[in-house]
Amino acid sequence: MIREGKILLVRRAVPPGIGKWSVPGGLVEVGETLSQACVRETEEETGIKSEVLELINVFDIIDRDDDAKTKYHYVLVAFLAKPVGGTEKMNGECTDMKWVTHTEAKTMDLTRTAKRTLDELFGAGLV
Repeated sequence: MIREGKILLVRRAVPPGIGKWSVPGGLVEVGETLSQACVRETEEETGIKSEVLELINVFDIIDRDDDAKTKYHYVLVAFLAKPVGGTEKMNGECTDMKWVTHTEAKTMDLTRTAKRTLDELFGAGLV
């Protein structure tokens, strides 16, 4: 989510990415579109209502064990969104949240997906 040239990041309280900074997000519920899931998950985690503007990218994150067997395969869909209401209030899935510039974000302990999302977002001049 973008506001005044800054992106909203949350510090994950639960796996995957526990302790790292990431963009808000989570699982898609049955019957939900991807953009509906984005809006719902963002509000659940941060208290902020959002409007999806456009798709940024789709990422595969595949975690393998020591024997190269797939443990997890996540398909992550990153959207550009803007806040449209609500009150900032974290739920138990986050330990902190901040609005930061791209320069500030690059110094933070980000998840792999957050790094890729920010590179796509700022590299493409979407912000």
